[in-house]
Amino acid sequence: MEKALDTALVWFRRDLRVADHAALYHALRSARQVWCAFVFDRAILDPLPRADRRVEFIVESIAALAADLAALGEGKGTPGVRLLVRHGAGADEIVGLAAELHVQAVFANHDDDPYALARDARTRGALADRGVALHTSKDHVIFERNEVLTLSGKPYTVFTPYRSAWLSKLDDYFLKPYPVERHAEALAAVPAGVDVSVPDLARLGFVRTNLESLRIVGGSAAAETLLADFLGRIDDYATAREYPAVKGPSYLGVHLRFGTVSIRRLAGAARARIADAGRLARGAETWLSELVWRDFYQQVLHHVPHVVGASCKPEFDRVRFEHGRHADEAFAAWCEGRTGYPLVDAAMAQINQTGWMHNRLRMVTASFLTKDLGIDWRRGEAYFAEHLIDYELASNNGGWQWCASTGCDAQPWFRIFNPVTQSRRFDPEGKFIRRYLPQLARLGDDLIHAPWEAGPIELEAAGIELGRSYPRPIVDHAEARAKTLQRYGVVRKPTGT
Repeated sequence: MEKALDTALVWFRRDLRVADHAALYHALRSARQVWCAFVFDRAILDPLPRADRRVEFIVESIAALAADLAALGEGKGTPGVRLLVRHGAGADEIVGLAAELHVQAVFANHDDDPYALARDARTRGALADRGVALHTSKDHVIFERNEVLTLSGKPYTVFTPYRSAWLSKLDDYFLKPYPVERHAEALAAVPAGVDVSVPDLARLGFVRTNLESLRIVGGSAAAETLLADFLGRIDDYATAREYPAVKGPSYLGVHLRFGTVSIRRLAGAARARIADAGRLARGAETWLSELVWRDFYQQVLHHVPHVVGASCKPEFDRVRFEHGRHADEAFAAWCEGRTGYPLVDAAMAQINQTGWMHNRLRMVTASFLTKDLGIDWRRGEAYFAEHLIDYELASNNGGWQWCASTGCDAQPWFRIFNPVTQSRRFDPEGKFIRRYLPQLARLGDDLIHAPWEAGPIELEAAGIELGRSYPRPIVDHAEARAKTLQRYGVVRKPTGT
């Protein structure tokens, strides 16, 4: 096939893999010589804490990606293939590399986060000034932007009909992997004089975290290992995923976030299991539905960009959350796991210690912050954004607005999680609580969910002094619930309750 271009550059961003990579495939098919680059974008990195698990994960994944690209080049008879890694302003570094390599086009995959869209617009303009095209492709979702719309051509705002339309549209075509290796002979060795050094964590201005002790490993090989493990227990996912003390989730969130595994790979694996499992397919169906939720929130971000910073449903911006010193103290107690509600505190200990939180607990803690403490959901959203290793703007925003009842197809505002009921139902033996709150370990299974219900003798036997070794509840749930119903009543009155 005659190729339209002599030279091209592939810009890796949230897609740190070689296999099934849309932009890399299109570049290899379009150009005779293809180079690859990644930029540690200072606009993203500089505001982060110096110990950030995400940055460490990306550094590991970049090393794995560089090795995979070099091996792919070697396998096609081209030694000297390197990933060009830069640290600076994303647009400036790519435009500079394009000029240095004299490429005719830059290929990248879509990123619909507001910063990324603005950055790509700047990059496109700067490249165009130099006669270089920027081509972008869908890669990080199955269906994006305007691909799944209602019959009237409007975006879905309710998940269930969106999922039905999504599933009815899904076929082998949308799950077919991009055959990168078939065209990899176009990978080119880096020209002499081009800087091929790769900045390490210290050069980027960051320090190591506990990522290694958590056994979180970057790169595509690690993602495949996790996927293989999960597929061995996927049939139990629908039930197991609800219990934080059980090995139920896939733990692939961070790999999906940074693209060390393809969404087509995951959705295809779920679909294959559904076809094979018969009556056992519920686990794979539930997992696939979770992947559909991810697409749903991405299309909400695209069509309703004001969700970044405001309620998806504008009428909920009339809700007045708590503010002032008391609210600040309550928020600090929530962040630090000092609310006096063990499941909430254990969940906050989990995110603070590991950078990850079980999905059920994300809902419990978000509900507690917004509806027990009456604190603005945006404060919790920002805290999760800083601490979650698998943080993704669209999903994080969608999840918080779901819990706060302000988003598309959100939980009704008069449905409020009871943190003690949730604890007794989903951590009945207190295993998760004991793991993260060892000071409560000696309490019996019936009392560990609500230590304030224990008598003096039981507390003494467990070595607990409420208010010292473990805090008393900072709010009464029943009173908080009544206050929340009043607070949200400015929007509309509940019916049928």
